[in-house]
Amino acid sequence: MEIKFENVSYSYLAGTPLQVDALKDINLTIEANKINALVGPSGSGKSTLIELINGLKLPTKGTVYVGEHKLKNNIRIVNANKLRFEIGFVFQNPEDQFFQKTVKKEIQFGMKYFGYKTDKINQRVEDALKMVGLDNTYASRNPFELSGGEKRKVAIASVLAFNPDVIVLDEPTNGLDTTSKESLVKLIKTLKEKYNKTIIVVSHDVDVIYKFVDNVIILSNGKVLFQGDKYSVFKNIDILTKNGVKVPRIVEFLHKTECKTGKYLGDIDNVEDLTKEIIQNV
Repeated sequence: MEIKFENVSYSYLAGTPLQVDALKDINLTIEANKINALVGPSGSGKSTLIELINGLKLPTKGTVYVGEHKLKNNIRIVNANKLRFEIGFVFQNPEDQFFQKTVKKEIQFGMKYFGYKTDKINQRVEDALKMVGLDNTYASRNPFELSGGEKRKVAIASVLAFNPDVIVLDEPTNGLDTTSKESLVKLIKTLKEKYNKTIIVVSHDVDVIYKFVDNVIILSNGKVLFQGDKYSVFKNIDILTKNGVKVPRIVEFLHKTECKTGKYLGDIDNVEDLTKEIIQNV
């Protein structure tokens, strides 16, 4: 599902002396069936932009197109439940999403809310757990007692169970160790490649997301600073740094190598490929 922003602005307390402009004249496209990263310093407008996608907020100005849905100021959302059915949101802290005593009940909740038939719900729970790499023994466990990586997977499973077209992951690597991060990266790639999901990842962890995202949108002070494929976006090192945006360490290394040797090693997003290129060019 493609998502478009056309001349979108959003202001808190609009029309009052306390007005704060969170987003300013945003024009961007979030491509369908791609992994799209939303990056920017704190206060850049990332959270507001995400809330416009699922209709929690409506733009002060401009239009947001989410598939067949058209979101504008002061216009009631047609089929609001359908929109929220199509957008799955995974919180930064999975525990903020949990309120049931078992994993099974947690995953069932969304399906019950959206009116799934009882005879299909149990199978969906099992299928959703399988999709995130957890077996059915997790169904009876307390989600609050799982490891950080397992909690993240259950949170994603609870969204996958009702089969949304778009999955939004807010700081998905936050608090995870290296092994759990690697497992999560594999899962996100599978959701795109095997299940054709449109993925939006909101993250400050640029070293990790650079390994697996397709496109990057950089926000700064409520405006789109850059958008495009990850290689072209992160080449703008000086501008990104001046705007408080971290650059992946592998990109910085490639840039310094090129400056010192005059050799461009290519668009590389992982250490294994980087090592091969260095060996070949030594």
